[in-house]
Amino acid sequence: MTKKIYHKRPTWDEYFLEVAGLVSKRATCLRRKVGSVIVKDKRILATGYNGAPSGLKDCLELGYCVRERLKIPSGQRHELCRGLHAEQNVLIQAALHGISAKGSTLYATHQPCIICAKMLINAGIKEIVITDGYPDKMAMDFLKEAKIKVRRARNKK
Repeated sequence: MTKKIYHKRPTWDEYFLEVAGLVSKRATCLRRKVGSVIVKDKRILATGYNGAPSGLKDCLELGYCVRERLKIPSGQRHELCRGLHAEQNVLIQAALHGISAKGSTLYATHQPCIICAKMLINAGIKEIVITDGYPDKMAMDFLKEAKIKVRRARNKK
């Protein structure tokens, strides 16, 4: 007689959000670790995390955060940061390798900011799945107007 072994497999959302969480561990931001994954037809197309452009010193190497020193609140003055956001980096990685993001889903550890939301709209992302929020109502308004579905899912570890 064969004994059945039951194993709880993660849902696709749980799986890709866990990958985004793993990607976020590469982030070099001292304020917030963010990871993102572009997925189409259950295949990972590209990954990205927040950090300084290639070849430039990041906040970990410098030992400080410019935004912290200037006391800039979260969600404001994005241009005063050494790093790119995870969503920007995932789109850049896809572009560098000739991969279209059109019609794909973005899985991310956090809600995109307004700058990233505009980029994701123009890249043709159809859906965004996040685990945590971000203080940027305008971003959510833009995504809603662009008819991009945003879902908040829990990553069950």
